[in-house]
Amino acid sequence: MCGITGIYAFNENGKSYFNKINESIKTLSFRGPDDTGTFKHNNVALGHSRLAIIDTTSAASQPFTDNSGRYTIIFNGEFYNFKEHQTILKKKGVKFKSNSDTEVLLYLYINEGISFLNKVNGCFALAIYDNKDETLLIARDRIGIKPLIIYHDDDKLIFASEMKAILAYNIPKKINNVSLYNYLQFNYIPSPYSIFENTEKLIPGSYILIKNKKIEKKQYYKIPYPNKKTDLTYNQAQQKLNELLSESVKLRMISDVPLGAFLSGGIDSSVIVALASQFTKNLNTFSIGYKDEPFYDETYYADLVAKKYKTNHTVFSLSNDDLFNNLYKVLDYIDEPFADSSALAVNILSMHTREKVTVALSGDGADEMFAGYNKHMAHFKANNNNFVNSIIKIGSPFWGGIPQSRNNKFGNIIRQINRFSEGLNLSEKERYWRWCSINNEQQAGNLLNSKYANKEYQKIKNSILAHINKDSSISNILYSDMHLVLQSDMLHKVDHMSMANSLEVRTPFLDHNIVDFAFQLPDSYKINKSTKKRILQDSFRHNLPEELYNRPKHGFEVPMLKWFRNELKSLITDDLLNDNFIKEQNIFNVDVIKKMKLKLFSTNPQDIQSQIWGLLVFQYWWKKNFY
Repeated sequence: MCGITGIYAFNENGKSYFNKINESIKTLSFRGPDDTGTFKHNNVALGHSRLAIIDTTSAASQPFTDNSGRYTIIFNGEFYNFKEHQTILKKKGVKFKSNSDTEVLLYLYINEGISFLNKVNGCFALAIYDNKDETLLIARDRIGIKPLIIYHDDDKLIFASEMKAILAYNIPKKINNVSLYNYLQFNYIPSPYSIFENTEKLIPGSYILIKNKKIEKKQYYKIPYPNKKTDLTYNQAQQKLNELLSESVKLRMISDVPLGAFLSGGIDSSVIVALASQFTKNLNTFSIGYKDEPFYDETYYADLVAKKYKTNHTVFSLSNDDLFNNLYKVLDYIDEPFADSSALAVNILSMHTREKVTVALSGDGADEMFAGYNKHMAHFKANNNNFVNSIIKIGSPFWGGIPQSRNNKFGNIIRQINRFSEGLNLSEKERYWRWCSINNEQQAGNLLNSKYANKEYQKIKNSILAHINKDSSISNILYSDMHLVLQSDMLHKVDHMSMANSLEVRTPFLDHNIVDFAFQLPDSYKINKSTKKRILQDSFRHNLPEELYNRPKHGFEVPMLKWFRNELKSLITDDLLNDNFIKEQNIFNVDVIKKMKLKLFSTNPQDIQSQIWGLLVFQYWWKKNFY
């Protein structure tokens, strides 16, 4: 993986920003520590920061220009099936000067035009400049595994892998109030929007073509809507999934640098390790354990898989102090408010993994495609009226009065029941929205002093909820998760935390062939009253230790509540959420935040730590950018 940055100028004023490109490249140094390069021609400037993975020699350095001198590419990502197309292109007479996937990608474009995007199996953000026609193509992979940020005004269009690289051009920094309102609900900003006005994420599976200073934006791929179901029997579908995933893993094993895999002890990463072990001996695998949180420690199960497949297994055993000591590193790297606290663990795992390998396979994406989250089972149960649902619904006023907390087992059960009962009283659309949220709409609105643009917010919300209706199937829920949760939370987290440590993470489940297949499967293949990710579990049951099955999905909870009441208390009371600072800042309602702080230190904190963490992340980010 790498970092890319570039600018297309529409006039002389736009060209004056070319001198900022080296500063932009510097901000991407963690993404690409091995080499940097720039290219400038007329209205275009391109920059690249390289993490060398395939063909690590200087022959593959970027920006990369073809033999004719006409076309130049910058590329962040991997083109997994490049060897297949390299062979075809050689037969057509193409003379390659490197062994890189980047060069094959460029010649594929030269030979095929924009339709080449449909032949690429990979994850990427790229730009290709044609200096004869003075056209610039900017594109992003189908699922949105690799990020691409766009800033556009009358003078220029700027693009980059991360927001910090966009800000290096000294663009105006005006907060988008709708994005802030969304952030307060989710603890992340839904794609394609960003925290700043005039700045957005390029939609996955789409491209921008700039020609004659005119911008054309099109989508070349969409995740198939789940209305066409496969004719395959359940057994046949299992076989097909096994074949597709095996091929996907095999493709993602190609590397000229050391490669390994994350191994959490859950089904998803264990499946990836089982398949990868077919293609290499003594695969490097990596797990993190939690010394102070044995309930969340799954290293026992990871060790079972490692022993079964004779992997070269490494466990990083973390204390809560290790997580806390990593906190400010994560906050300093974040360049747009993002408050998924599990980013702390991902960052530490990536940091230690990078000490031994440069590439790691992961199990990301399986939960969103095959119904692996507790909320998916909750949706399934909510759509099946029964006696238990009726009792929980009737008891709605009662549950809220019982102390709730993620910090102990009983309090967490009551918290989940209360959240479930809240959802039962909502429509399907509102239920989905609420169960994706940290704060509900009223809570988020009460936090703000300024008014957000309600029409724009409703447009965003309606777009996200467009595929959910009365009696929506689980497939509709998963389809929405792919566009909201996966894109804006999970993939953003993994990309940024791995790249902060110069580690490339590959996601075999998100091969577009598997995504296309998954959304042809009926709900019953994915979930029933007792099993989540049913087809995934059954397809690989013979590959995995039996102990991995029939146990609860734990996930991981960062001990935020403990930190807020101890180590971070002064940060809350005396700094970022201090009453005087809140008043001076004039973004948030100081009285509402006072009540939140009282709740935080009470015996019934409920989910307050997630809400407080979201505020702290924003405040830390705001101070970096505006104070």
